[in-house]
Amino acid sequence: MASDPILIVGGGLGGLTTALALARRGRPTRVLEGAAEFGAIGYGIQFGPNVFHVFDPLGLTAKVLAVADAPSAVVMLDALDSKELVRMPTGASFRARFKYPYIIVHRVDLHNVLLDACRQNEMIELVADAMVTGFEEGGDKVGVATADGRTFSGAALVAADGLRSLFRQKLIGDDEHPVGYAALRTIVPVKELKADVQRDTMVLWSGPGYHVVHYPLRHGAEFNIVAVFRTSTHTEKSDPATYRAELEETYRNAHPTLRELNAMMDLRWRRSVADRAPVRHWHKGRVVLLGDAAHAPLQSLAQGACMAIEDGFFLAETIAAAGDDFAAAFRRFETIRLTRTARVQLESRSMWNSFLHVEGIERDVRNATVAGWDEAHLFDCLAWLYDGAPGIARADQ
Repeated sequence: MASDPILIVGGGLGGLTTALALARRGRPTRVLEGAAEFGAIGYGIQFGPNVFHVFDPLGLTAKVLAVADAPSAVVMLDALDSKELVRMPTGASFRARFKYPYIIVHRVDLHNVLLDACRQNEMIELVADAMVTGFEEGGDKVGVATADGRTFSGAALVAADGLRSLFRQKLIGDDEHPVGYAALRTIVPVKELKADVQRDTMVLWSGPGYHVVHYPLRHGAEFNIVAVFRTSTHTEKSDPATYRAELEETYRNAHPTLRELNAMMDLRWRRSVADRAPVRHWHKGRVVLLGDAAHAPLQSLAQGACMAIEDGFFLAETIAAAGDDFAAAFRRFETIRLTRTARVQLESRSMWNSFLHVEGIERDVRNATVAGWDEAHLFDCLAWLYDGAPGIARADQ
């Protein structure tokens, strides 16, 4: 029934955006979050201008920009000799071409913008400490059970439960795809940063089997650092001393600046890097996957969260157009989103394997190739992504 809420499992960026987009279309939702309270991991995140094609109609642009920073450029450096390989200006010319800025933001700050908007909307119910352990369909409803014995029902269910989605396992049954890399993340106060690095840009150092990303956060008060590297121990748990030795060995030939940055890493946060294989169908009956549960990419294009946010908007549009015919809405959602999200997944894999981490002669060829890339070329290459997702205007049809 139209008055029954739509269940959303997962209170992250994709789940909250979906709730807001559905409320905009007059559909009540109940967001079930497994953690004890709604929150986010406290590290930085990047967004291309395409995210604002969703934030604008949801009325969130001004609030997002208030907590975000816009770097002056996106820069790629060679991790061995610090040579600048690529520089894409993200100032006036970028905004003129793509309408919106490229932003870097603390994930917690962005999450709070969405969470505050949800709390102010009477059509959205937020339920924390509700770890979903199972679900079943019956007639015109979907029911879920939580770890503490509660049950919830709704007209349909949106599974925004991330890379290791319970619902992905139930609906599709495949496994995530580890790529043999580990990632470390940390944030340090800028006043403690001694390394001689660019502090107003988004920088990626590309090395043989590793890369480092860094950029400022919270209007220059903090500095976000990510170190990624190939290792046979990517799925293993160990102690900080072992992690430190591994990191130093991996980056032993890197530029001294990278070794300085890595010395600041908080070794308590270490994760194996993985993505998902593209698949054609993300739904079964009244249950649909969204974001990383449906199409998790590697971080190469910095688009995983943005694809989840785009998903939330499109899904709400297709549901609004289809009424209570959720099967039709979900099929339309897949049709609109499949090619774009699969391209992000596949191009991210290609960049990871054949561009970011190359060595030897491949590195020489890569460096010679990018030497001819100017601003116009870079903008043209990214137009398919940054001009916004095709289908916003078509979703109501």
